[in-house]
Amino acid sequence: MGIFREENMTKKIWDELAIKRALTRITYEIIERNKGTEDLVLVGIKTRGIYLAQRIHDRIQKLEGVDVPVGQLDITLYRDDRHDASLKQDPVVNSDQVGVQINDKHVVLIDDVIYTGRTIRAAMDALMAKGRPSSIAVAVLVDRGHRELPIRADFVGKNIPTSEDEQVAVHVKEIDQNDEVVLKALPK
Repeated sequence: MGIFREENMTKKIWDELAIKRALTRITYEIIERNKGTEDLVLVGIKTRGIYLAQRIHDRIQKLEGVDVPVGQLDITLYRDDRHDASLKQDPVVNSDQVGVQINDKHVVLIDDVIYTGRTIRAAMDALMAKGRPSSIAVAVLVDRGHRELPIRADFVGKNIPTSEDEQVAVHVKEIDQNDEVVLKALPK
C-alpha cells in the first residue's frame, strides 16, 4: 500500500515553482545531451505534454536564442488498448499529426507522467509512421514506476514511487488553472 491510509486523499507533491525548476533542469539536460539545438525537435504528447513541450521550447529560445520546432502528437490510434470495449467511440484521426519535419532529427517526446510505458510506445509508433528520426528521447515531468514495457525516460523531473492504488496528476495552468503535481489515493 502507498502513503495513504484512507480513500480519496490527495497530497500535493510539487507547486508551480518546483515544476518551473524541473522544466528548466530538463531543458538544460536536453541541450547538453544534444550538444546544442541543431536538428532538435520537441514533440508534446496530447494533452499536457503539449504544454510542457511549449514551456521547454520557450526556455530553449530564451537560453539559446533558437526557435526549435515543436510538434504535437495524439497517440489515440496507436494505443494498444483501443480495442477495449470500455472505449465509448472510435478514435479520431488528426490530420496534422506531428506538424513538424522529423526525418533525420533528434526528437524529444515530452509527456507529463510515465507509468506503464504504453503511451510512450504508442508515441514512438506514431512518430515512426510519420518519418524516420535520427534519435528519439523521452522527457517526462514525473516517473511513477510500474513499467509494463522496457521503456524509460531519458529526462525526468521527479521520480515518485507509487502504489497501484495511487494516481499522479499533473495540473497545468493552460487547462487546470494552476500548476501542481498531486498524488491521489484511488477509491477501492
